Amino acid sequence: MTSNFEELDCQKTHMGELTLRRRRILSLSGREVYEVKLGDDYLMSSLFHDSEVALADIGLGALGGAAWDVVVGGLGLGYTAVAALAFKQVKRLVVIEALAPVVDWHRRGLVPNGSTLSRDGRCVYYHADFFDLIRGDGLDPEEKGARFDAVLLDIDHTPGFWLHPSHADLYSESGMRRLKSFLKPHGIFALWSNDPPEDAFVELLSGVFASAEGHTVQFDNPLLQSVTANGVYLARCD
Repeated sequence: MTSNFEELDCQKTHMGELTLRRRRILSLSGREVYEVKLGDDYLMSSLFHDSEVALADIGLGALGGAAWDVVVGGLGLGYTAVAALAFKQVKRLVVIEALAPVVDWHRRGLVPNGSTLSRDGRCVYYHADFFDLIRGDGLDPEEKGARFDAVLLDIDHTPGFWLHPSHADLYSESGMRRLKSFLKPHGIFALWSNDPPEDAFVELLSGVFASAEGHTVQFDNPLLQSVTANGVYLARCD
């Protein structure tokens, strides 16, 4: 990188203009950071990925057995998917991403985790709308109605603050029941949230799954010199 700022890609999508950029933060000793924007909104930054990793660690840490089939909804910068593949029990990882440029960035190695994911034979990219798939025949591009050991979801900001209004129905009781139908009897569902867990959504999950809980994930924010808190919801089928 020869400058302090570089736009690596910018493409129009059905949700707006999507931009990938790389910059150095001089106040952090020139630390290199990758950022993704959708229109004027910041979607993600490589500077903060503790909770994305925690999504996989908390979710898959609740599973037993081996030879897991796992879905990651929302590729982003790849931190959840890479953390999932760190579990040797994962047999197959289906990564569902609605924005084609994001998959392309990983395949081209434009983002930090791209090469790791693209070279791992267990990882399959699926360019599709996660929410449409849940309303339809399921999450596996090769087998209709296939069931999974785990679904790890990181697409919307929170269960009540969505990237697109069409996502809202998933976070209802009926939406969660549809999602549960694609999990194996021992399966788990884990959901990332930009905010700490809310009791109301834990209660909704508890009405659908055998058990549910919320985890608060705290990490240092070097830009604000403070601690930031995100959330991970965990629900178990049995």
